[in-house]
Amino acid sequence: MTKALARLCLRLAANRSGATAIEYGLIVALIVIAMIASLQGLANVTTKIWNNVSTQVSTSH
Repeated sequence: MTKALARLCLRLAANRSGATAIEYGLIVALIVIAMIASLQGLANVTTKIWNNVSTQVSTSH
């Protein structure tokens, strides 16, 4: 049992495709986090613009 486990560990350590997939997953996760942060900032600015438009329309009548 321990020899089989040791062989499995060695085989997994030699396999680089899994590590590459994890690295790509982490890169994608960081990109998504950056996109969410920037979109939240854009949403705040857009909300302020539309509130200003609403105020201007309300006071012009």
